[in-house]
Amino acid sequence: MDSKKAVLLLSGGLDSTTLLALAVSEGRAVHALSFSYGQRHSAEVAAARKIAARYDVVQHVVTDIDLRVFGGSALTADIDVPKDERIEGRPGIPVTYVPARNTIFLSFALAWAEVLGANDIFIGINALDYSGYPDCRPEFIAAFEKMAGLATRSGVEAGGSPVRIRSPLIDLSKREIIELGLRLGVDYGLTTSCYDPAATGEACGHCDACQLRLRGFEEAGARDPARYVTGP
Repeated sequence: MDSKKAVLLLSGGLDSTTLLALAVSEGRAVHALSFSYGQRHSAEVAAARKIAARYDVVQHVVTDIDLRVFGGSALTADIDVPKDERIEGRPGIPVTYVPARNTIFLSFALAWAEVLGANDIFIGINALDYSGYPDCRPEFIAAFEKMAGLATRSGVEAGGSPVRIRSPLIDLSKREIIELGLRLGVDYGLTTSCYDPAATGEACGHCDACQLRLRGFEEAGARDPARYVTGP
């Protein structure tokens, strides 16, 4: 296994871009993996391509999988994206949760890590400022890492080095993530977070992702450079 090689899940959003900047600052040889999974807009993939080029990753793979065949989410089915809802204390799992998405993404990343001989997979989830998704919790990461050790050649062969799932942002608030990114020189104008952007790419400013992002920038005392339909 190569301790410098890493597979990094790159969505084109604020968190994964901050994570990429962090991994590069640590001298990691990053192989970025993005997904066109049937999400309601293509802005994510376009942003991921620009960000991967900005950080000159070793390789950037965009994989096509169509989660619309299952639906079940406002991001992959004809279901309205909630706007201007209270996030904290809301019961249940929001309709923007895509069933098993991070499990699927990490499984692809694990397969690629095996082929590359990479020790680490980086994922930019965080468990504080998030919308209540079950696959953004530390328990999920620990369980997937244990499974990876049971399901891969490097995990079961003598002398092998099990793949680690790295989630260094998991205990940070959105404010702390933004502050970290600003210290690392991240251009957040390249990123997109909105669940329901306009056809021309402007963020709605009202979905959960926009609310969390805007609040994070406000708490960090910084201006969000993203474009919004009604201004930042």
